[in-house]
Amino acid sequence: MITTQLARELKDHGLVWHPSSGDVFAIDSGEFDGETFTVSDMTIEAHEFDTGTILGFNGTTEWALDSVALDNALWLPREDQLRGLLGGTFASLSRAESGGFVVETARDGIRARFEATEAETAYAQAVLALIGQATEATA
Repeated sequence: MITTQLARELKDHGLVWHPSSGDVFAIDSGEFDGETFTVSDMTIEAHEFDTGTILGFNGTTEWALDSVALDNALWLPREDQLRGLLGGTFASLSRAESGGFVVETARDGIRARFEATEAETAYAQAVLALIGQATEATA
């Protein structure tokens, strides 16, 4: 799982989350540091309103938490979700000599390499770079 710091960077750089069952998230506040939650049709559902998306906590009588606005949630995308975000730029995932993982991307004939201890982190770094390239292209 990627760190909340890396998830915050993805969010701050414009990654948009559309919650679905199985997604993991953290609440972006000091009160819930280290706690993660999973969207599930049974316990945590995404409710769409004109004012935005609310994540409703069903059956959580032991907590004083009924819902949280999507703006206050921090999506912790899985490896497969991050790979999907790379789309056609994804070239490969391999083991690094250091024992970590390397994600390689290719865009416009330019290859880039992202190495990290965890595959999810390497994927997230590649997604950050892709978002940065897209932002530069539209500026």
